[in-house]
Amino acid sequence: MYSTGREGVVVASDTPEVSSAPRTVVVADPDAARLAQNTSALRGAGYAAHAAGDAASLAGLLAEVEPAAIITDATLLPGLETEAPLLVMVDLDDPLQTSVQPPGIHDCITKPTSQRELVHRTSALIDQVARRRASRQDAEALREQLRLVSAAVRATNDPQEIARCVVEGFGRTFKADHVRLETFEDNRVPRITAAWDSDGLEPLSDDDLPDEDSARRTADLLWAGAETLSTDAGDADDAEPARARADSGHAADGEAPASGISNAASTLAVPMGEGSSSLGIIWIASLDKPRKWSRAELGLIQHVAGNAAHGLIQSHLISSQQQVVKQLQQLDKAKTDFLATVNHELRTPLTSIMAYLDMIQESTEQPGSAEIHQMLDIVVRNTERLRTLIEDMLSVSRNGLDDTLMHLTPVRLGQTLDLVASALRPLAKLQNVTIALDPVPEDPEILADEIQLQQVFTNLVSNAIKFTPSGGRIEVGSESHAAADGSRWATVRVADNGIGISSDEIDHVFTRFYRASNAMSGAIPGTGLGLAITKDIVARHGGTIDVASTLGAGTTVTVSLPLDADRTQSN
Repeated sequence: MYSTGREGVVVASDTPEVSSAPRTVVVADPDAARLAQNTSALRGAGYAAHAAGDAASLAGLLAEVEPAAIITDATLLPGLETEAPLLVMVDLDDPLQTSVQPPGIHDCITKPTSQRELVHRTSALIDQVARRRASRQDAEALREQLRLVSAAVRATNDPQEIARCVVEGFGRTFKADHVRLETFEDNRVPRITAAWDSDGLEPLSDDDLPDEDSARRTADLLWAGAETLSTDAGDADDAEPARARADSGHAADGEAPASGISNAASTLAVPMGEGSSSLGIIWIASLDKPRKWSRAELGLIQHVAGNAAHGLIQSHLISSQQQVVKQLQQLDKAKTDFLATVNHELRTPLTSIMAYLDMIQESTEQPGSAEIHQMLDIVVRNTERLRTLIEDMLSVSRNGLDDTLMHLTPVRLGQTLDLVASALRPLAKLQNVTIALDPVPEDPEILADEIQLQQVFTNLVSNAIKFTPSGGRIEVGSESHAAADGSRWATVRVADNGIGISSDEIDHVFTRFYRASNAMSGAIPGTGLGLAITKDIVARHGGTIDVASTLGAGTTVTVSLPLDADRTQSN
């Protein structure tokens, strides 16, 4: 055996260890007699020893063979470049030799030395290299195994699957007998328990584990100190159980963590947490003998536990969001069903009311007083408002006309705008508002549902009338143009100089039932459905709609519709 002293020097112990490393060495020494003796001794010990009497010969050998170790005189070190471990022969009376600092893994031996000591130190050096290489390989294999566990944790949003991946991954990686993961009552994660048991072993019972209060107290103590707690069966007899061993520290004085899993030779407790408090704990138990955990193992275990805690928190958030979305969908369906039912029931009496009003106005033989005609006009207008409201709500209950088939026909845009303006001029006259329809140089023909297209521009112009004070002006204009990609579009602008919309609210104008604050405060009638329905219709025609507004100065709504028939039909 051997140990490593200061400055990386290997110190041999009394019991040599037989090397299982490759048994090829290079011996380099300018002293021919000593070179021959040392080479012969190493060959006698079973090594394939190659001799070099100077720096050039040494370099030539290293170009041909890959030795497990190089035994070289200190005078040949300058200029030597190698990754092989070095056993340097040093004259302690020569300051130049004792001040040399060889690179990499090395040992030093004084000159002259016995051949037996030389063989022993060579074997010890090779063994050290082999163990370091094996240790690195084991650490890399461990990192890879736990990397796969973390990848499996990140690949799912199912909390039970996350917990299963962790306990199974820890159990198989560390060849444990039992692994148990449990979370506590906490609003950040779901309450969950997962266990893994080695083949042929009965699962742990609740009596074998610390109770929930003890487990949570242990997790809180360890999480606060960024520690893991390793206990073995003998800890129960310690004089100070409150200071059970923690692999990276001690539990807080005066507070006793849970001692571990009963009947287990050793137990490792790993906290899971987030922020300043724990949210769960992982127990790793071995039944036969105590387990000593390396710092690298504990670091990787804590890393995976952190990934598991993050995954459980995320899965809980996603699950909560999905539940909220499902509830909102159910509420939306209930609202839609309610609107459809109520509106259907409202249309029947309203149709009867409107029919009788028409009959009253048409069948009056003797002209009544002006007051009676004025009252009848008010009733008719309000009945028409009510009918429009019901139609809008029916459109909303059908999810933005999704269930309504469009009847696409060639439609002259200028002619449609002229019909809408003519129909709304009486209403504008009552409001003392002017509708100015710009002449269309060329009346583009688009493929559209004519009735729905009329509804779009009727909604926009009637909105402009409502929100434009007396004496205001509404301008309606259209043009056609080609886009950068070669597609052709028709654009209609409806601009008013009304009350406008604030910049904070303009992004919400297409939201169903939304009404701007100045409309509410001004008691301007409306439902907040017109623009939402308009946007649905425009989108179904493959077009876009935009709103630009300045509070107190007016609003401009721009509708762009494709002139290419194939673009409209594909949409």
